[in-house]
Amino acid sequence: MPIILVVEDEELLQSFVADALHDGGFESVVASFGEEAVTLLKADNGQYRALVTDIDLKGKMNGWDVAQHAREIHPEFPIVYTSGAAAADWTSKGVPNSVMLPKPFAPAQLLTALANLLNSGTPAA
Repeated sequence: MPIILVVEDEELLQSFVADALHDGGFESVVASFGEEAVTLLKADNGQYRALVTDIDLKGKMNGWDVAQHAREIHPEFPIVYTSGAAAADWTSKGVPNSVMLPKPFAPAQLLTALANLLNSGTPAA
C-alpha cells in the first residue's frame, strides 16, 4: 500500500485527509508541523510516494518550504498543496509535478490529484 506523507496542523483536516487516503487505497503518515515533515522525509528511505501539504502551517516552516525540502531529497517528488487562502500563489511558489487543491475539497478531488501525479511523473522512489 503506497504511503503518503500528510502535513496538516488542524486535527479535523488530518482525519479527513487520512480517511480519504485510506478509502482510496493509500496509507498515510501525518505530521502536524513542517519541521516534523522534513525530519520524516529525511529519514524516509523511499517509503513515501507523495506529499500532501497545507500551505499555512503553524511553526517556522510553511507548505512551500516543506515542498522545497522534499524536492531536494527527491527531485520529482509528487506534491499536492492544500490551502484556503494561498492557492493563488501556487503558480509562483509551487514546484513542478504538483497540484493545488483549494479548501474545501472533496475526497475524490484529493484522490484524483494524487492518481494523476503518481501516474504521470517519474516514480519518486
